Amino acid sequence: MKNGPKEKLIVILGPTASGKTDLGIFLAKKYDGEIISADSRLVYEGMDIGTAKPEKDTGTEGYVVKGIPHHLIDICSPKKPFNAALFKKKAIKEIKNIQKKNKNAFMVGGTGLYIDAVANNLDFPKIIADERLREELERTDMDSLFIRYQELDPVGAENIDRKNKRRLIRAIEVCKSTGKSFWENRKLKEPIFDILKIGIVTERESILDRIIRRVDKMLKKGLEEEAACLIGKYGNIPPLQTIGYQEWKDYLEKAPLDKTDIALIRERIIINTNKFAKRQMTWFKKDKEIHWIKDKKEASRLVSEFLGNKKRPQ
Repeated sequence: MKNGPKEKLIVILGPTASGKTDLGIFLAKKYDGEIISADSRLVYEGMDIGTAKPEKDTGTEGYVVKGIPHHLIDICSPKKPFNAALFKKKAIKEIKNIQKKNKNAFMVGGTGLYIDAVANNLDFPKIIADERLREELERTDMDSLFIRYQELDPVGAENIDRKNKRRLIRAIEVCKSTGKSFWENRKLKEPIFDILKIGIVTERESILDRIIRRVDKMLKKGLEEEAACLIGKYGNIPPLQTIGYQEWKDYLEKAPLDKTDIALIRERIIINTNKFAKRQMTWFKKDKEIHWIKDKKEASRLVSEFLGNKKRPQ
């Protein structure tokens, strides 16, 4: 017995500060859709300014941005663990709920593993957490962690984000528990959806300019106060070991900070964000299914062709 045609899912991806949010909202408005956020930091409550979380509309139920419902934003306390396997489960549920309403689902974000988890239907290994090993690895510096993982899984080490401590720890844990590569353990299954992937092409200089403007906007909105509040409340937990927050840790004990401190922190955030954008592009460039576009007109044409009779432009 053959399976029927799969429901359609449109993925909008690209590096940080490339304009994914704006394009996603534009397309969702034009094609009667709702958005699933594929960002590993937007899931956390209270991490707003430092993650460039889109500002929600006032007086609305749920997380609505410019009239478009967004899902998987503000769904988890920073104290609670969240990973790609959890994201996949929740995202698929939200996508199917959107499709049941006869609307189009747009998954928008820059976390490559989260996008692949849904688009490629990755099957993550189920292993029991080794708390003793995790505690040992938490005390290990990033470079040593990466070297240790590289020895266990040379192929996986070529793909992993070597600056993501939580992911490195998880990868080492999986390798030691299963005796197999972390990458090998994430088996591909039959895709759940018919996928269109749209990537935003941006020049390197343009991305840097956008990152600088974004960081300056964050600082004006109160990033220092948000970082101090979150670090004071939760300590140096994994979600705060991320760009926008980690740069403040060594300075907060000195508060109030002077202009020189702020300038140094600003520069570190810009440099780290730019490096992160390059790592994102390295991940995405390996995916030959991505259609790279330069403007909204090109994106609209791809979506119209993909949806066919199902399109509902407004």
